[in-house]
Amino acid sequence: MRASAEEILAESSRILRLIEAPALSDDERRQIVEDSVTNFSLYVTKAILEHRKSCSSDYSVAEWEDEGAVFRDTAGREYIDCLGGYGVYLLGHRHPRVVAAVEHQLHRYALHSQELIDPLRGYLSKLVAMITPGDLRHTYLVNAGTEANEMAIKLARLATGKTHIIATLGGFHGKTLGSLSATGKGLYREPYLPLVPGFHHVPFGEADAVEERIEALLQTGESVAAVIVEPIQGEGGINIPPADYLPRLREICDRYECLLIVDEVQTGMGRTGRMFGVDHWDVVSDIMTLGKAFGGGVMPIAAMVAQPKWWGKMEENPFILGSSTFGGNPLCAAGAIAGIHTILAEDIPGQARAKGEYFLRALKEMQQRTPDLLRDVRGVGLLIGLEFIDNARGFSVAKRMFERGVLVGGTLNNARVIRIEPPAVIRQDQIDRVLQALEDSLHDEVAV
Repeated sequence: MRASAEEILAESSRILRLIEAPALSDDERRQIVEDSVTNFSLYVTKAILEHRKSCSSDYSVAEWEDEGAVFRDTAGREYIDCLGGYGVYLLGHRHPRVVAAVEHQLHRYALHSQELIDPLRGYLSKLVAMITPGDLRHTYLVNAGTEANEMAIKLARLATGKTHIIATLGGFHGKTLGSLSATGKGLYREPYLPLVPGFHHVPFGEADAVEERIEALLQTGESVAAVIVEPIQGEGGINIPPADYLPRLREICDRYECLLIVDEVQTGMGRTGRMFGVDHWDVVSDIMTLGKAFGGGVMPIAAMVAQPKWWGKMEENPFILGSSTFGGNPLCAAGAIAGIHTILAEDIPGQARAKGEYFLRALKEMQQRTPDLLRDVRGVGLLIGLEFIDNARGFSVAKRMFERGVLVGGTLNNARVIRIEPPAVIRQDQIDRVLQALEDSLHDEVAV
């Protein structure tokens, strides 16, 4: 039943006081947690509380403030963030340079009229062309990675006049309908079947399988618009392809005149120790998608960038792809511009490379000491996966680490491979604390 205006004003005023308060009283801290449990149960989805139990067995942890590589709950307890928003917080939480750019833009104008030229969209698009490899030049700005992949799929069909898309098993490209059709995990796809027609999935890392599928389609009179692939699979379990995989995909796409779409939503902007994942193999795609860390860890923004030769239909009708009202808005563009500046000024790829090597050395030593529990350690830069013998043991280790003040990517439904994706600005002493927390958690788990 709709509440009265007086009731709505009273509740919104109470919430605004909490948001604007420079500090919280003990009663306010407790009230926020109680409110959160009630609100998620009644107005969001109660299952989310259960899903987040790797963080807290009694739901007592509500994230409230953050900075650098840490966040704090309403009680002031501090946690090192090694989940990093699944790749969002490459520059850490609220990097001062990014926050400053957004604040300055906020005091000028926040959104745009949609009709006039918005300078920041142009400035950001120019910077994207400057940092991406080869002749990737034209940028289409959206709100999230799944939107960027939607636009990439649509552009591939639009530019080539062809139909079918080859994707990979275990690949993850988002959950909107087109991106979900490219995603290669039945857990996400099955409830929505049938999805968009024309998508085919082959094993990741097997270039021959891509070529065989293209050949089969051509022999039956079909046409292939694109191959879409992550340089390193993130959601799929931090899967690293053979050294010749991306170069062979490039050659196959050239030979069969279809486009290579590289999804850099998680691997891009320096996470793997290079600006982009494809840089490890010196491959230039026809279309690249960006997201997560693209907004500097402060603003939600993503992008599709393409080579000029595929942009002709956009010159005929710049609105033909279509996205959302807020794609590339000034506030988000300001955050992304500052993010690019900071990534280069602070050599974020170099930091990710060096810190990732340190992490991996220590983690592989732990794996050798506990092979019956921790089956494998793999990763590139600060995109690292710990593969456990089963989901239950991985989930248990994730919970133990959280109790020791470290958040990693292990949840109730998906913890066989735990992701470690800390901000590249994580300090050495914080890395050592993470490693010690894992060492102690593994020891406790083995002792069970």
